[in-house]
Amino acid sequence: MPDIVHVSYNQTGKSKSTNAFGMREMQERAFEARSAQHLLIKAPPASGKSRALMFIGLDKLMNQGLKKVIVAVPEKSIGSSFNKTELSKYGFFADWEPNPIYNLCTPGGEKSKVGAFKKFLESDEKILICTHATLRFACDGIDEKVFNETVLAIDEFHHVSVDGENRLGEVLRNIMSKSSAHIVAMTGSYFRGDSVPILLPELEEKFTRVKYDYYEQLNGYEYLKTLGIGYHFYQGRYTSAIDEILDESKKTIIHIPSVNAGESTKDKYEEVNRIIDSLGELEYQDTETGILYVRSRKTEKLLKVADLVNDNQKERDKIQGFLRTITGPDDIDIIIALGMAKEGFDWPYCQHALTIGYRGSLTEIIQIIGRCTRDSNNKSHAQFTNLIAQPDAEDGEVKLSVNNMLKAITASLLMEQVLAPNFKFKPKFPDEDDDDSEDDENTIRINGFKTPTSNRVKDIIESDITDLKATILQDDRMLKAMPGNVDPEVINKVLIPKIIRETYPDLTDEQVEEVRQYVVVDSVIKNANIETQGDKRFIRMADSFVNIDDIDIDLIDTINPFQKAFEILSKSVTASVFKAIQETIDAGRIQMTEEEAIILWPKVKNWVARTNEHPSIQSFDPQERRLAEAILFLKEQKRKAKANE
Repeated sequence: MPDIVHVSYNQTGKSKSTNAFGMREMQERAFEARSAQHLLIKAPPASGKSRALMFIGLDKLMNQGLKKVIVAVPEKSIGSSFNKTELSKYGFFADWEPNPIYNLCTPGGEKSKVGAFKKFLESDEKILICTHATLRFACDGIDEKVFNETVLAIDEFHHVSVDGENRLGEVLRNIMSKSSAHIVAMTGSYFRGDSVPILLPELEEKFTRVKYDYYEQLNGYEYLKTLGIGYHFYQGRYTSAIDEILDESKKTIIHIPSVNAGESTKDKYEEVNRIIDSLGELEYQDTETGILYVRSRKTEKLLKVADLVNDNQKERDKIQGFLRTITGPDDIDIIIALGMAKEGFDWPYCQHALTIGYRGSLTEIIQIIGRCTRDSNNKSHAQFTNLIAQPDAEDGEVKLSVNNMLKAITASLLMEQVLAPNFKFKPKFPDEDDDDSEDDENTIRINGFKTPTSNRVKDIIESDITDLKATILQDDRMLKAMPGNVDPEVINKVLIPKIIRETYPDLTDEQVEEVRQYVVVDSVIKNANIETQGDKRFIRMADSFVNIDDIDIDLIDTINPFQKAFEILSKSVTASVFKAIQETIDAGRIQMTEEEAIILWPKVKNWVARTNEHPSIQSFDPQERRLAEAILFLKEQKRKAKANE
């Protein structure tokens, strides 16, 4: 199946170059905000968040009067990212030198680690590194005031949640409200917490945000040129489809489905065996490293495979220990994992992230994609492939599998919004306060475009736009509308503003329209292709090819920004499968509203004028059927109005 998302980058090297203090671009941006008491750093995997924390932590210790830095990471293996690091030889004023005694990301029980944590608080030591779990246990029954004059850094901050069952969230809320602690929160996710927010709005407002987006990171690489996101559909067991899409010449990480997922066979060890059998014949397992050596059936090459699905802790520690020591692309070929090797896992040589099964968490998807987007001289292209069960019209679970397919494709559309370059949108005809000298190649002026008239709208556009797009694209009404069976203007002018109002009930109608225009314009432009011909730029949006200087909001409102993905889908499954998808969507179709009927009525008249026929309710074209439904709806409304006269 062709990639739904394909993004090219310019290999500028900017995100890897360093300043006079040894800081990369993202780290320099974070360091500028070092005096903030509550700091949120949102930046992609491999952008250097760990070292950014070192710079900030040392400045707070040496120049801001704080006494201690505590770093909490989600799992022990990530603790090594905060080991002793020489910073002064690159121009910084100090080195990061934690005492190994207070690196608690080591084997052993939590009881002893909690003891060491409390001992650290009473000592003169400056730096402690622990897991989220140790932090949670250590805070049981503790007076939060012990964190006064302390920096608490939480890595992979998306593990925090406002959910009442989320102990880490409760710990953070108590420390923020009952102590003068400085908080540094770091995350590679671009979503606030999927279904449950990370922070309550009143706490989130306390944070100074530093954002370094995915495009800045990847565009500034030295070697990586392109990134693709695609899907492959299978029937039966997924293990039978692995052979079709697994290119053993590419360094690949395979994430098999959770045992609770529909794609799982419920026997994860047998799934690993089948994957290995599809590669070739197992010759032996290295007793020192735990690595499997498999003779390829296709090429006769001896493939090195790491199995992280194995629950034997001793074996797993052995394999992870080896993976931490690899120094080149030839050291390992394929890694098979289940819950591991996502966030914080560093394998820069990885070229292909192959994920089996629908992933409901956008945070998890972006973490998995991050495994293959590190810059390395062995690759110019990175690929994420999601292997998903193909809906079967005869299967009673067809509705579930269709929904999973639509949600997976929706996730890829959101990733495209994150991975594509950012644009600045302004009205075609500027007002007196608009300085057009600030325009650059990423500035697009649009006739009829509304600029924000309040700080509230500006804040939503600057800080919340990706989260808002996630809310819109994951809404059930949008899932039913996006595959082309609802008119684009209805999507853009009825559904999207309705979801914005529900998300931000405090906005006025004018503010909703300002946010709506930005969401629609940004989504359409990021989904389009921009081409330069001579001294002019043209943009291809859906079926339109327009001079970029002639764009107006009315034109953009006639385009379904998500249509491309579903056109690719329709060409990638059989006609019977696509019919089953359409029928499932139709069965749960959103009800007609007066707003939609008003938008569709001129289109009905155009249809009749063009064809000399009324649109048919039996048509195979979903948009023609919707026009026919609009006629029936308006007739019924007219009948009701007459009855009430």
